[in-house]
Amino acid sequence: MSSRERILGRVRRALADVTPDERPYEEAVPRDYLREHGARTTEETVELLAANLADYRAIVHRSDAEELPYLVMRLLNEHGSQEVLVPPGLPPEWMSAADPVRIHDRAVSTPQRLDQVDSVVTGCAVAIAETGTIVLDGSPDQGRRRISLIPDHHVCVVRVPDQVVSSIPQALERLDPARPLTWISGPSATSDIELDRVEGVHGPRTLEVILLS
Repeated sequence: MSSRERILGRVRRALADVTPDERPYEEAVPRDYLREHGARTTEETVELLAANLADYRAIVHRSDAEELPYLVMRLLNEHGSQEVLVPPGLPPEWMSAADPVRIHDRAVSTPQRLDQVDSVVTGCAVAIAETGTIVLDGSPDQGRRRISLIPDHHVCVVRVPDQVVSSIPQALERLDPARPLTWISGPSATSDIELDRVEGVHGPRTLEVILLS
């Protein structure tokens, strides 16, 4: 008997005296929780997102389509980026003013090579105002999960208001659970050792979010 069979056998024995519930799963689990906490206008939702992003120590910028290429250029220059990683479907106009060498996301790129890249620029799938969370789903303008985790500097563009929702339940309705979802709440940080906050351990040390109107 394998370990899997032993574990499943224990589960079956533990559930042997449980009365079967014939109701569909959607009815068996009550979902009467609030879909969002308080009524807000679209503008108020975007402001809440900006506030919570900043509270998580992300750096928040605002831009329109005309100014965006110059803002991206300035952020990369200020970071001293010599190379920038770009996903295959990133709108080309976002990088049209930037000078760094562009490194494209390729399957053959090793983690060691990606670790040498200074910055990554991506879009996002959705942004959650109540939690200050950015979600990536591996779409062409975001690339594979690893490209947002290895470089030390992540510039993420959020289209406002189309990609902004109030709450996690609203975000889940937009996301495909079969896709590789990455949930980002501020730059990578941990306080595991003596409660001292250390940033950049499990991902980018610097997260800059551009709210694109």
